[in-house]
Order: sequence, then structure tokens, then C-alpha cells
Amino acid sequence: MDLEKQPQHPVAPAGPAPAGIRASDADRDRIADILREAMAEGRLTADEHSERVDLVYRAKTVGELEPLVQDLPAVGGAARPASSPYGYGPEGATGPAENLVAVFSSSTRRGRWRVGGRTNAFSLFGSVEIDLTEALFGQRLTVINATSIFGSVEIKVPENISLRGSGTGVFGNFEVDTLESTDPEAPVVVVNGYSVFGNVEAKPKRGKLIANLHQQLRKHLGH
Repeated sequence: MDLEKQPQHPVAPAGPAPAGIRASDADRDRIADILREAMAEGRLTADEHSERVDLVYRAKTVGELEPLVQDLPAVGGAARPASSPYGYGPEGATGPAENLVAVFSSSTRRGRWRVGGRTNAFSLFGSVEIDLTEALFGQRLTVINATSIFGSVEIKVPENISLRGSGTGVFGNFEVDTLESTDPEAPVVVVNGYSVFGNVEAKPKRGKLIANLHQQLRKHLGH
């Protein structure tokens, strides 16, 4: 036998990243996309989606991410309608998350702006205000991860969208006024997070509606 012709080191076949590899932002976003699609298709309830998304962004390794979607098909695995009545689909934005940070200060996002798929709000002895009542939604699902420590995070939404959330208050308040739109295709805002000696509050703003939602979104997105 000619030992020199034998491979000295076996070559591992190409495949998914090993479970112990540290998870990247792209890995987390891939899993979040699958969960977002599953909720849009009715495979997950809002509570189940919130719980899993929270675990996604706490995960440190690839091995912690994969079990969260083992019982779900990959994005695009299920048949989708040929067209949508709105100018957006269920997918979230592919760009980076928007970060609003207030440390002994305040941070505000309001007015006419396009909402991304994910926003991180952090308040430490400060206040963050996110007003979505005049915003343009470029995707079906918007996730806001809110953290308040001796501070406050306040989120306002129009009355004709769906608002859901899951979080914890430790010597503080975490309150999401659940709202379900009568329109099954209306945007969905999910607020996750926690407060420690602080306040996180999300609720609809009375009298504020997205008027002509279909036409506005089509015009904004060029459809």
C-alpha cells in the first residue's frame, strides 16, 4: 500500500456551520426571517413568535439557533399567494437594525419615516419615544426590542394596525396594549423586552389611523 497517496487529513463535507460556532448577525436574521414567515402563515401564535424571537437575539452559538426552527419550513418553503393587496410582503427589512439609545438623555423617532423590520430601543436614566402614527411600513412585521433601566421607552402606533408584545418588568412596568386589526393584511408591530426600575409602554394613539393604507404603501414603494 502506498501511504503517500493516502490523504493525511480527512476533508469534512461542506454543510451548515458547526453548532459550537459563534452566531453572527446574519445567522440570527436568517432564523428571525423563518419565524416571521411562520407567524404570517399562522404556524406560530404571536406569543410563540415573541418567545422564539427573544431567544434568537440572546443566542450565542449556531447550535442555540437551529432548535428554534426545527419544526418550521424554511423561508419560501410554503406556497404563497400570487399577489398581495398591499405594496409590501411579509419579509422584514434586510438592512441592519435601527438603534435608539438614551443614556441620561432622550431619543425620539416620529413624523414621516419608513419603519424598518427591526428596531432596538435602550434607555438608561433616559427616555426613548417611538411614534409610528405617521410612519410608512415597508414590511408586514416590525419587531421592536425595548430595554429600560431606570428610564422609559414609549411606543405609539395607529389604531388600525395589530400590536402585540411580550416582556417583563422587574420593579418596573412592561405594558403592551394588545390590538388586533380587522384587516388581516394590516402591519403587525411586536414589542419585546424588559424594564428594570423603569417603564416600557406600547399602545395605540387615540384617533390616529393610517388612512388609505393600500394606496400609501403602493405609492411609497413604487407599485
